[in-house]
Amino acid sequence: MKKRQLGNSGLEVSALGLGCMGLSFGYGPATDKSEAIKLLHAAVERGVTFFDTAEAYGPFENEELLGEALAPYRNQVVIATKFGFKEGKPGLGADSRPERIREVAEAALKRLRIDAIDLFYQHRVDPNVPMEDVAGAVKDLIAEGKVKHFGMSEAGAASIRKAHAVQPVAALQSEYSLWWREPEQEILPTLEELGIGFVPFSPLGKGFLTGAINENTQFDKSDFRNTVPRFSEENRKANQALVDLLARIATDKNATPAQIALAWLLAQKPWIVPIPGTTKLHRLEENLGAAEIEISPADLSQIQEAVSKVEVQGDRYNEQGQKMINR
Repeated sequence: MKKRQLGNSGLEVSALGLGCMGLSFGYGPATDKSEAIKLLHAAVERGVTFFDTAEAYGPFENEELLGEALAPYRNQVVIATKFGFKEGKPGLGADSRPERIREVAEAALKRLRIDAIDLFYQHRVDPNVPMEDVAGAVKDLIAEGKVKHFGMSEAGAASIRKAHAVQPVAALQSEYSLWWREPEQEILPTLEELGIGFVPFSPLGKGFLTGAINENTQFDKSDFRNTVPRFSEENRKANQALVDLLARIATDKNATPAQIALAWLLAQKPWIVPIPGTTKLHRLEENLGAAEIEISPADLSQIQEAVSKVEVQGDRYNEQGQKMINR
């Protein structure tokens, strides 16, 4: 597996990471623990060194899973986790008070069975806590050796600049894919200017860009996509045009739609590291194959021209979720 550096931070990770949320939370029932551990071990064996979790995934269960599964590989992997919600529950709202950040860090160290958190993200910007105080709290944890790098998630450019002035931000994690390109407007230029890496989550559009979902797909009742406007039956039908387009490009490259979607992201900037999630070994192997696909400038132009003709329908969060992004 090729390696990439997250901006100017010196943090080197595999070109593709693994988003681990879905193993415990969000996309229906949690994966059987033994199966989840097998998948995590398979990822390490295939060269993945970058694993993403959060106290909110469960809450707490996902960190505990990674702590157990990755303990034998501790010196080979980079584990990122997140703080920023009351009691680790997004539904209760943001909480990035410095004392809460410290509590989350101490608890995460125990659950993850590590001495230091490699990358500690603020999960969402907290409008009630000055960004300087948030960055200052993480800076203190870095000085104490409990955290190595500071990250942010779904933050706007102004918040990123404020935080970066106090404690350099190693990486921003936000949604970015062929069906959500808003970061190209202001976020990517800001990150490039400041030397901050970018970690796109949902790089496969929460599964939609794989081609495995259509207008007739029925999600489990506990699957959060049931609440996402973009996944309404009507919008899935309209957005199928993007998947059909990806499938045509993939055929020309002897690849799958998912691989083209990931290879496209990798081709945008050398400091972009997508973190597709999966619970299935064959999907893990498919995703990792994207790192070997070459996307030329001519390919990028062709994809850009084709995608520009498809207008994606539906918001990517419900009303509550929309209020918590790009602050």
